[in-house]
Amino acid sequence: MSAPNANTVLAALWRAALLDDAALNYADLTGAEPALPSSFAVGTAAQATIAASALAAAELYHLRTGRRQRVGVDMRRAAIEFRSEHYLRVDGKEPDDVWDKVAGLYRCGDGRWVRVHANLPHHRDGFLKLLGVPHDRAAVQRALDDWQGEALETAAAEAGLVVTACRSFAEWDAHAQGRALAGLPLFSIDKIGEAPPQKLAPAARPLAGIKVLDLTRIIAGPVCGRTLAAHGADVLLITARHLPSMLPLVIDTGRGKLSASLDLREGSAREALRSLLREADIFVQGYRPGAVAGHGFSPHQAARVRPGIIYVSLCAYGHAGPWADRRGFDSLVQTASGMNDAEAQAFGSREPRALPAQALDHATGYLLAFAAMAALARRAREGGSWHVRLSLAQTGHWLRRLGRIDGMQCPLPTFYDVRDCLEETRSGFGRITAVRHSAAMAATPPHWARPSVPLGTHPPAWPD
Repeated sequence: MSAPNANTVLAALWRAALLDDAALNYADLTGAEPALPSSFAVGTAAQATIAASALAAAELYHLRTGRRQRVGVDMRRAAIEFRSEHYLRVDGKEPDDVWDKVAGLYRCGDGRWVRVHANLPHHRDGFLKLLGVPHDRAAVQRALDDWQGEALETAAAEAGLVVTACRSFAEWDAHAQGRALAGLPLFSIDKIGEAPPQKLAPAARPLAGIKVLDLTRIIAGPVCGRTLAAHGADVLLITARHLPSMLPLVIDTGRGKLSASLDLREGSAREALRSLLREADIFVQGYRPGAVAGHGFSPHQAARVRPGIIYVSLCAYGHAGPWADRRGFDSLVQTASGMNDAEAQAFGSREPRALPAQALDHATGYLLAFAAMAALARRAREGGSWHVRLSLAQTGHWLRRLGRIDGMQCPLPTFYDVRDCLEETRSGFGRITAVRHSAAMAATPPHWARPSVPLGTHPPAWPD
């Protein structure tokens, strides 16, 4: 076990986005593994992805002004930011737990472990209906004694639910979806339409004047929008009143954003979104594959409405393979792809062991922001509409390839351990204590100019 070199990891990300190598001379990465208790290089992943996003913002500032600036990221602070939702406090109090009592790990009758995501009401109710049991963990376990793990996984997926069987790396590598992922890059930035170059005018912040439509929930997509907002973008979160949410995540990832409600099942709402899209620069969507396209907002449809758009697509398992349309969350992707089994072996645990952070979510969020900014740089130089694609499973494959470390004795940072990384601000929920952005930038320090607010607070309109 040996920790990867964070500078090498950052350079590989940077070059994959076809960005100017000269910027890498301005990156200062400090700290070392282990940063969190894991056999995976979670600290390195946090540092490299956050640094990539901040360095991309600095590159856009360079395009605007001709001036470069130093960008620094400390590994400890980055790893803490990967756990930002754990350190959130509202008026000094820890938010209510959003973990449902029937969510989590179970052992099926064939001995295979499965992980159930039941923290959103429709997923919980659908799962209980599938098993024919009440909302009781013991009843769920009794029912699963008669199931095989992979059969449950398949039945849940066919019902639009989120359950995965726990696999080893060897099993995942032999699986059709694992083989499909092995052939994909970490992310892709593809030209999908013609448009004239759109140069970036001089401005005080890297993303000043950039308008972002954020159609995402939970962690990965919202972290992307939060990151873009930290560098000065106008980020408008679009959700709908009928869609469930997890309030602590809304508060934590809503910093810097406007928030409006549009029910895309209604024609007037779709027209309102098209009107917003005509002025947007970036469109980020992370709903079930095909859902947003079904309302008329596929990448190519968006590029016709707004030539020059940067369309960002997030999914769970990648855009290729038999699971391309399957719903998923970070914890389930970890389970399905072998990471929880490998972590359990490293710790000597009999049960699958999760990573010490929603690392796939957070890493993917910063990579989405990074790739979106790289696409903005291409648009400024050569024009075009662009499609950025990433998935939690592709990020997991990348994290696995970073190698393993000896981090099993590293303590998990408590709220009191991270007080130097926190900031207090007013919000639409009260006074919040939350993790500040870990990137340090000499000329344009990242910050959130707007407070976190309840969903639907603002009208669906761009600010004047």
